[in-house]
Amino acid sequence: MLGVLQGFALILGIIAAGYLAALFRVVEGEQRRVLNSVAFFVATPALLFSVLRKSDPGVILSPVILVTSAAAIIVAAAFVIASRLWFRRDLAGTTLGATCAGYVNSNNLGLPVAVYILGDAAYVAPLILVQLIAFAPAVLAILESTRGNQRGAVVALGRAASNPIIIASVLGLLAALLAVPIPELVMGPIDMLGAAAIPMVLLSFGMSLRGQRALQPGTGRAAVLVASALKVLIMPVVAWGLATVFGFGAHETFVATTIAALPTAQNVYNYAATYRRAETTVRDTVFLTTFASLPVIAAVSWLLG
Repeated sequence: MLGVLQGFALILGIIAAGYLAALFRVVEGEQRRVLNSVAFFVATPALLFSVLRKSDPGVILSPVILVTSAAAIIVAAAFVIASRLWFRRDLAGTTLGATCAGYVNSNNLGLPVAVYILGDAAYVAPLILVQLIAFAPAVLAILESTRGNQRGAVVALGRAASNPIIIASVLGLLAALLAVPIPELVMGPIDMLGAAAIPMVLLSFGMSLRGQRALQPGTGRAAVLVASALKVLIMPVVAWGLATVFGFGAHETFVATTIAALPTAQNVYNYAATYRRAETTVRDTVFLTTFASLPVIAAVSWLLG
């Protein structure tokens, strides 16, 4: 549990630094979007290429990852249904809300959880692959389609395919599959840029909290509460149920349930801020799930660990 607390302290500390930078007017107004743009178009692609280049693509088909991915799809579908029946959201808002419900923080929180609670970082690395290869392209394609392009989904998919995040992910996966040797002279700058991605996103997120309060009237509170409940409460239950139905052992069930209890990834806020869609809803959901997931993960560890 100490490792989880350290992971949360790291994230919250950087968010607080961003908030203080906005509070003391180091960054004002829309200037924070520069961080989002650099993170989205430069640093995050570098990070993803670096991570995927060292990965084992074969582990994507592990039973635990299949269950957690299925749980993510189920809760995302539940959000879409709730959006249709309860609170009407546009296509971008519904897509981002559904993504908040199922897209887990598998990197900067998932890794310490995997190391200190599950005992092996390899449990989380495959989920990073699945989210980058399957989930992110679908989300980005839908967001591209909301920009008013009248030529249809094919053009939107083409624009998404030219997205630097997708390109970097594909290149990193190909480098892993083909075992392409890349000299340190090339990887050195890429690794350094990648190391800046998460701090940039967290700083920008903290800056966005200045002058804002979570769950304000008129900011889509129903969507935030539903997405947060689906993420930190329902998704772990769904993962546990699927693992039980498919006859997983005790440890595999524990791993799948713990991974499902991770909070919404800050990457989702980066997407929302870059496309300027449902920013407040995504920001509040990331904020709530980051805090709410800690007692949930502790409860899962106590009940199943």
